[in-house]
Order: sequence, then C-alpha cells, then structure tokens
Amino acid sequence: MNLLWFIPTFGDGRYLGSVRGARETSYAYLRQIAEAVDSLGYYGALLPTGRTCDDSWIVAAALIPATQRMRFLVAVRPGLMTPTITARMVATFDQISNGRLLINVVAGGDPVELAGDGLHLKHDQRYELTGEFLHIFRRVLNGESVDFAGNYLQVQDAKLFRPGIQKPYPELWFGGSSPIGQQIAAQHVDVYLTWGEPPADVAAKIDAVRKAASSFGRSLRFGLRVHIIVRDTEKQAWAAADELLRYVSDESIAAAQKTFARFDSEGQKRMAQLHGGQRDRLEISPNLWAGVGLVRGGAGTALVGDPETVAARLKEYAALGIDTFILSGYPHLEEAYRVAELLFPLLPVDLPKSTAAAYVGPFGDLQPAK
Repeated sequence: MNLLWFIPTFGDGRYLGSVRGARETSYAYLRQIAEAVDSLGYYGALLPTGRTCDDSWIVAAALIPATQRMRFLVAVRPGLMTPTITARMVATFDQISNGRLLINVVAGGDPVELAGDGLHLKHDQRYELTGEFLHIFRRVLNGESVDFAGNYLQVQDAKLFRPGIQKPYPELWFGGSSPIGQQIAAQHVDVYLTWGEPPADVAAKIDAVRKAASSFGRSLRFGLRVHIIVRDTEKQAWAAADELLRYVSDESIAAAQKTFARFDSEGQKRMAQLHGGQRDRLEISPNLWAGVGLVRGGAGTALVGDPETVAARLKEYAALGIDTFILSGYPHLEEAYRVAELLFPLLPVDLPKSTAAAYVGPFGDLQPAK
C-alpha cells in the first residue's frame, strides 16, 4: 500500500465546525506536519486546492527543503491554468524536488467558486475542457511540439524546453464520479481516486473505470481518499468521532448542506446522500462514518475503530483493487503520528529503516522495539 497524508492549508483543529481548538496553519505548523509525514514513512501528502486554501504550489515548494523523501500531490486546474504554463511549473517543481511531484487534476465542483475565478462552464463542459487540457499537457511533457485546436483550447508550437526528472511526466491522479469524469480518467490519467464510499459502491466505480480504460487500451491504478479515527479500543475511537462533532449545531449542518447543494460535483452529491444531513445515520457501512461530511465538503467519511479493525477495513478496499490511500485526521499533526504508530505495523507499507520503533529503557537508554 502507498499511504499518503494530508496538509491542511485551509485550517486545522480538534473539532469540526467550530473555532474552539482551531489552529492557525502557519508555515511553521505546516512544516511540522510535512516533517512528520517525511520521517514517519508516508508515501507523500495531498495539498488541497480552492479559494479557502493557501496556494498549494507555493506551500509545496516551500516545504521541499524541509523534507527528503515524501512526495507532494499538488493540483492542476484546467480552465484556470493553461496546459503549457502548467507543464513548465510541473517540470520546474519536479527538478527542484528531485522527482517528488505527483499531479492531482481537479476540474472543480462549485460553480460559485469557479465563477469567482473566472470559469463559467457547466459541469460536462469543464470535463471536456479537462480532456483537451490533458491532451496538450501530456504531449508537451512528453517532449512533443503540439499544435491543437479544440472547442476550448488552442495552442501553436506548444513545447517544453527544460523537462522534469520523471519520465514521461509525474503520475496524473484524478477523481470524477460522473460518467464523463470516468471517461476522462480512462483516457488520460494514471491513478483514479474515489472518496470513501461503502465498499460495494467503490467496487462498482472501479469496475466501470476499468472497463472504460480497457476500451482505450489502457489500465489504471486506484486510490481512496478517507479520514481515519483510530484508537486503542473501538469504544475510544467512536468517542473520538463523537467528540469531533461536539460543537456542531443543527444550524451549522443546515448551512453547510445548503452550500454543498449548489455544487454540481457528482462526488459531492454522493457524499451528501450518504448521511442526508442527519446525525442519526452516520455509520453508513461497518466502521465507515459520514460525520465529517455534515459540515465539510469533499471527503466526508472516516474509518473508525481500533487498529486491527481499521486495518482490516483498509485491506477490504485493497482487495477491490485500491493500492493507494490518502488519509487524514483532526488535528493533522498528532493524528499523523497516531495513524503511523497504530496502523503501519498492521499494513503492507514500505517504511524507511529510520522509522523503526524504539522505546526508552529504565536507565534512559534507547532500546529497539521488541
């Protein structure tokens, strides 16, 4: 398994939907999280994108010298960025980071936010534009000189003079639950992402995308984006889940759901349908809890339980074909350690030797773990 963590450039804290226990996500704090990700053995970390977030490219670039091995999953935004300029950004970051870049292709899902950024296309049009973007982007990164005239994008003699390290380019990751989103994934990307839905729903998605990719003579890998609430016992884990919602009011849930209702993202609609805005129907599948989605957009579910149970649930998704997991938990610094300490020993994770556990002996001497 490749296990990634999350760098919360929009804010962090101990509770959802409340300023209580909130933390300023300063560079110093984000650097602490990145250093934890790097030293604990995570494959990398996702940096979110959107108008409520700090710019993911600038934050990721600032964290390169603070890290050595972790990869940065950073968003490109078709319609907000041109394919050729984006290719130069990708190649430069790849050079400076020594090949530690992964690319998250994001078409967007909130028409209000997209209009604020100057993009006024409807859902399917955005995905058509994304297809044209990736057609140009992949060829340019592959060293070609590209002439292209599409419905949305036109370039002449588009090329890249200083390529990156990864060949032909860093992996392209992409999540899209709609039929057209899955078609774009099937044609262009390397890793198809889904949010944490019940296993049967995830299996259906994987099957559909596999068949679509096969029709283009391609194969994809698959990834899952989900929160983790793991504690020593099942009882403690569910108590921690309840504690996250301690200061969430019915009014704040209603306001959040009203905002999410304007999204045209199929994935966001599927997240909302899992709980229906109701507190009393949050365990939607064994150990899969939809409480985060009451007040947070995007990934709205968490796996909750003791280490053995959560590891078993992750392995259930792995058995469906998932090999990559993007995990997170509140607050992200402490939970990065907790997840690594409790789950990594139970999962097939390739850890650096420096992460071998140890303990302090009775005389203050450091002893290897038994």
